[in-house]
Amino acid sequence: MRRLIDNDLLTAATRLAVGGIFIYSAFHKIIDPGNFGRFIWNYHIAPGALINLAALILPWVELLVGLGLILGILYRGAALLVNGMTVVFIIALASAVVRGLNIDCGCFGDAESAREALVRDIGLLALTLQIWFSRSRRWLCTRR
Repeated sequence: MRRLIDNDLLTAATRLAVGGIFIYSAFHKIIDPGNFGRFIWNYHIAPGALINLAALILPWVELLVGLGLILGILYRGAALLVNGMTVVFIIALASAVVRGLNIDCGCFGDAESAREALVRDIGLLALTLQIWFSRSRRWLCTRR
């Protein structure tokens, strides 16, 4: 199992896939932060005063983390952040599903139910964990 997790090609492919997902996700949110703020508000879990700040900052963090994974810049930090954000997204989506909220997730700027996004993000977590646990350092711009 360890050889599979540490495989250079698998890790590179996972980095490209997850990085691409986070960059694509950030794109629509950066262009229209007001709409993304409405998506955040629909979850009813963040204080109103923090919603606009989150709508402005979170997409840029997603973009930087995606670039960090793909380019291998500040790689361990990017891997940690991508895992942390994915867990937070899963918690928010699960909360919406459990409470029966019929909302769009706001993940990619298109209509996707929280239930569909939850299933997708659980699969995404498997990929982000592979990045975190892989000891492959091939094709990184930084050491360690």
